[in-house]
Amino acid sequence: MSVRIVGWGHTKFGRLEDNLEQLIVKAAKEAIEHAGVDPTDIDGIWLGHYNGGLVSDGFPSSLALQIDPQLRFTPSTRLENACASGSAAIHGARNAINSGNAKIALIIGVEKMTEKDTKGVTESLMTASYQAEESEVSFPQVFGRFADLYFQKYGNKSDILAKIAAKNHSNSVKNPLAQMQKDVGFDFCNSVSEKNPMVAPPLRLTDCSLVSDGAAAIIMVSEELEGNFERGVKFRSAVQVNDFLPMSKREILKFEGPRKAFHDAYDGASIKVDDIDFAEVHDCFTIAELLVYEAMGITKLGQGERAILDGTVFSDGSLPVNLSGGLKAKGHPVGATGVSMHALVSAQLTGSAGLMQKENTNIGCIFNMGGSGVANYCSILEASK
Repeated sequence: MSVRIVGWGHTKFGRLEDNLEQLIVKAAKEAIEHAGVDPTDIDGIWLGHYNGGLVSDGFPSSLALQIDPQLRFTPSTRLENACASGSAAIHGARNAINSGNAKIALIIGVEKMTEKDTKGVTESLMTASYQAEESEVSFPQVFGRFADLYFQKYGNKSDILAKIAAKNHSNSVKNPLAQMQKDVGFDFCNSVSEKNPMVAPPLRLTDCSLVSDGAAAIIMVSEELEGNFERGVKFRSAVQVNDFLPMSKREILKFEGPRKAFHDAYDGASIKVDDIDFAEVHDCFTIAELLVYEAMGITKLGQGERAILDGTVFSDGSLPVNLSGGLKAKGHPVGATGVSMHALVSAQLTGSAGLMQKENTNIGCIFNMGGSGVANYCSILEASK
């Protein structure tokens, strides 16, 4: 059985006044209305939410019933897999539909991060690291280590990371939902300054994704119901690959978990990387996007810079990456990210992405990652009608 995405909703990302409940309700109501589904026909709710102490709400799946009184008694479950919690919720709902236990599913991804200061957010996110060995380092420091090792092996690529940041900021200008809808330029990203300090050498502030609030939601249905809806986007494949949590047990520059997720997804969809028209990938830090170019097979190991230097991943290139602005500029409300990716890729595939729209988009790729390449989700989507 195949699953279809038939509607979606998406709040703006940023420092928002809305609390967790309000974010959930806003995104879900928009998705329900967009799909044109009656709330009484929804068989289950799957909610991706990391939290990690970011807010006091420890039971957010129950808040989803606030969307509509008709959802009372509907099963609702929270799923968590660090920064890939949104994709975990999508996979949970997809499995329920494929098993025949649901026909119409509401999936929500949400995070409220700005109730904490920067130190508090950093401490909360580090609960997704291996506590026995990594509890004393922040995620910027973790990915600073990735970058430092990469530079030692392949040479200083600070200018390449700056080009990635500048590309994603440039793309964000066309995304009205983006937190930082601003083209800051390569020179700013490539310079250390008072406004762009070194955060975790060699990573600068512009190499790091944003602290964000926001939510996204999608409606998924079984293939047999697709005819009842105005639009349809199908999964050619959807893969989850988990790797060891301790970085000490992995050769981190090989990015083996992400690599396996991509290539298993390609095999499941019977495609190659050259068949992909565009991708939304997990650029929590610019070094992560550089490693993704290599993991997804655009370039060989150690040659990720070629994807930037030859223009492949730019908006007018053969395989644009992060047309939305990515986590870098769109924002990264942790639990919402995977659902946001699926919503915006679906919009692209159905020709409804507004200023972000790229012509001739038939196959879209999504990569959402939890931790330092630990929980890896890859989806291949295409329009079905």
